[in-house]
Amino acid sequence: MKKILILGSFALILLGSCVSKKDYAALEEKQKNTQDLLNTATVKLNSCLSDKASAEARAKGLEDRIADLKKSNENLIQSNESLTMLTTKGASNVEKSLESLKEKDLRISRLQDAVSKKDSVMLALVTSLKKEVGINDPDIQVNVEKGVVFISIADKVLFQSGSYNVSTRAKEILGKVATVVKAKPTFECMVEAHTDPVPYNKPPLIDNWDLSVKRATSVVRVLEDLGVAPKQLIAAGRAEFQPLVDNDTAENRAKNRRTRIIVLPKIDEFYDMIDKEMKNLAADGK
Repeated sequence: MKKILILGSFALILLGSCVSKKDYAALEEKQKNTQDLLNTATVKLNSCLSDKASAEARAKGLEDRIADLKKSNENLIQSNESLTMLTTKGASNVEKSLESLKEKDLRISRLQDAVSKKDSVMLALVTSLKKEVGINDPDIQVNVEKGVVFISIADKVLFQSGSYNVSTRAKEILGKVATVVKAKPTFECMVEAHTDPVPYNKPPLIDNWDLSVKRATSVVRVLEDLGVAPKQLIAAGRAEFQPLVDNDTAENRAKNRRTRIIVLPKIDEFYDMIDKEMKNLAADGK
């Protein structure tokens, strides 16, 4: 109760800590660009795997050809020295081609490793969250969308109607989320609050933008009080402009009133590796 009173007394100060539209848009653009890069890498990887299978078949044929050439060379050396030299050079070129294929196969393997590491990070995070939070509640969902982990909590779990004070039950759930996030100090945790389109005006808040941002910062403050490093936290309000369903019924409006905690692992190094290998493969294909 003391923390709630303190949060209430600093409401105006908290309004100043909100993420700007520009910063949030930049974050969304970064996520979109990262996902686009991963999708492109996946398509390229599948193409490379197909090329690898064809190349291996060609390599087998080339190896058989080398064996035949070497056998022919042994018979021809005695009669024509110049012809022997030419044939040896041809065999050498074939061997160089095989070596190039081996290098390409190595790069494909590194691409597979990068994608596998990324998938492993996401799977481990989802597993940890589901195990820690122990969710069997339709109002709380943990899943992966577009390469990041989402914890979606219904409005009625977190807040009373029209309020931005976090409920006691919500603090218990957020405590379990905080345990997982604290164990991943290189991760970021963005709290994204959504409202329905019903007009809101309760001073000092004047509309749903204010309410959604205030709810996001309230959740951020709870996570901070629970030991999550402030540098890991991001507060964002979306008002009523990202609904899950049409706001044509009370039930649908309730679905749209929600808060999402988005856990963003620092996997830039994996994407950097993919980008580097994609450039290498592109250069080899020229």
